[in-house]
Amino acid sequence: MTDDAGLRQELKDLLIRRLRLPGVSPDSIDDSEPLVGGALGLDSIDLLELTLALEERYGFKIADEKPAREAFQSIATLAAFVRQRRAAAPDPGSARG
Repeated sequence: MTDDAGLRQELKDLLIRRLRLPGVSPDSIDDSEPLVGGALGLDSIDLLELTLALEERYGFKIADEKPAREAFQSIATLAAFVRQRRAAAPDPGSARG
C-alpha cells in the first residue's frame, strides 16, 4: 500500500467513524465519488463534523477558503489537501525558542 493509498484509507476510516455511517465500509467508498450529493449523501453539517475531525487528527486549521471547500469534493481531493497542508506545516521542533 502506497502512502497515498494509506492516507485515502485513513480518511475513509475517519469519515465512517466520525459520521457514524451504518453499513458503509472503506472499500465501498470510491476515491473519486462526490462526498456531497453522491451515494454517501453527506450534507453541510456532515462536512463541518468531518472538518473538525480532520483538524483534530492532523493538527491544522481548515479555514473557510476556496481551496478548503474544493478539497471536500471527494476522498481523492481531500487526501491531496491533507498532504499539502501536512507538507506546509512547520516542524514542531523548529518553533522552540
